[in-house]
Amino acid sequence: MNGNIRKRDNEWQASVRRRRQVQWILVPVVPIVIGLGWRYPILGFAVPVVMLMGLIGAVFRGRYVCGNLCPRGAFFDRVIAPISRMGRTPLFLRQRAFRWPLLIILMGFMLYRILQNPADWRHWGRVFWGMCLVTTAVGVILGFFLRPRAWCFFCPGGTMQNIVGLLRHPLQFDGAKCKECKVCERVCPMGLPIVSWKKTGTVLERDCIQCMECAAVCPVQALSPSDTRSKSSTG
Repeated sequence: MNGNIRKRDNEWQASVRRRRQVQWILVPVVPIVIGLGWRYPILGFAVPVVMLMGLIGAVFRGRYVCGNLCPRGAFFDRVIAPISRMGRTPLFLRQRAFRWPLLIILMGFMLYRILQNPADWRHWGRVFWGMCLVTTAVGVILGFFLRPRAWCFFCPGGTMQNIVGLLRHPLQFDGAKCKECKVCERVCPMGLPIVSWKKTGTVLERDCIQCMECAAVCPVQALSPSDTRSKSSTG
C-alpha cells in the first residue's frame, strides 16, 4: 500500500517537473511576440495558433492545453507567480454572465479590426499582436494583485476551452483520505476550491487546467487523474 502511494507520488511529481520544464521553454514566446510583433507582424499569428491548439485540445482533454502548453499561461506560472500576492480571483470574473459577453466583445472587436484591411496579412498580424499586448498587460496586472492566472478565467481562449471542454478528464478525489489541509488549493494556479468537492469523488471544475500541481503536493494522495483511477481499478 505505502509502496503504491510512493509510486503515485513520484509519478505526479515527475509530471509536474516535466510541465515546468516545458513551460520554461515556452516562456520566451511571450516577450518575443510582444517585443518584436510590431516590427515582424508574422509573430502575431502565434495568437490564433495557440487559440486553435487550445480548442482542438479541449475536445479531448478540457483545458489541458491552457495549463500545459500555452505560452502566456507558462509566463504567468513561471514569471508572475513568484511576485504575485496570491489572493483570490473575484467570483464575478469566473461567471458566465461576465465571461461570455466579454468573449463576444473581444472577438467581435478583433474581427472588426481585421476587416478594416482583410487582404493584408501583415495587418492581420498587427491586430493579433495588439490584442496580445493589451490582454497580456491586463493579465500581468491582475496576476500581481490577485492571482497569477486570474486572467485565464476570462481569457477568450480559456473561455472557449471551458465551453468546448466541458468536464473531460476531471480530477478524481478520494474524500476518505482528505484531511482538508488545503495545500492543494494554495498551489492551484487557478485558485480553485478543490476541497469543496471532497464529497463528490470528482473535482467538477471546468476551469481545472490539469497541471497536476495539486496532486503532487497532496500529503495523502487524495487526488488523481480520471484515467489513472480507471486503470488502477482494472489492473
